[in-house]
Amino acid sequence: MKVFLRRLLSLVVGLFLYAVGIVLCMQANIGCAPWDVLHMGLSFKLGMTVGQASIVVGVAVGLIVFLLREKLGLGTLLNMLLIGIFIDLLFSLKVVPLIQGLWLGLIVMLGGLFVIAFGSYFYIGSGFGAGPRDSLMVSVKRRTGWPVGVCRALVEGSALLLGYLLGGQVGIGTVMAVLGIGFCVQIVFGLLRFDPAAVRHETLVGTWAGLRTH
Repeated sequence: MKVFLRRLLSLVVGLFLYAVGIVLCMQANIGCAPWDVLHMGLSFKLGMTVGQASIVVGVAVGLIVFLLREKLGLGTLLNMLLIGIFIDLLFSLKVVPLIQGLWLGLIVMLGGLFVIAFGSYFYIGSGFGAGPRDSLMVSVKRRTGWPVGVCRALVEGSALLLGYLLGGQVGIGTVMAVLGIGFCVQIVFGLLRFDPAAVRHETLVGTWAGLRTH
């Protein structure tokens, strides 16, 4: 049980840091990452908060992934809910002001990407499964046989286009997020000597079975 609680704490910390990174990137005010463009656009059109829009999109994508018979984990479910809740909490507390100015915006955006990378370390390291959006990318790859980069571009490009049409903010920060997140993750994982491929992710069934034996 102690191991489970430690992993659960790592998962929640990772999701919180992920939300902090998203808020930093959005408040940089130079354009959002593809999925956040969609969340922002939905929030404008449906009159909801960005966090609520994130939850709606996460649940919708999670349902699609489930129907495509991809395995879901506790991390998948908590990803759908907690990131959106944390985003709204951070916005309500006004932790990060809206940045004015390109250069400061670039610095804040870069900082946000590194925070997301650290969040990914804790989140992936917990071993509770991928988030719904990543699972969708994996599902597309599994069914098409296309390279993972192409599948990611297809999924994120679709989210970006829809978000843009709904009024989400697209700018240099969007390009920075697409090109820079992999670079930031590589640096953070390298510094922490973390190999995500070595993590064995647990499904909901596996988590439940493990809890019952304790």
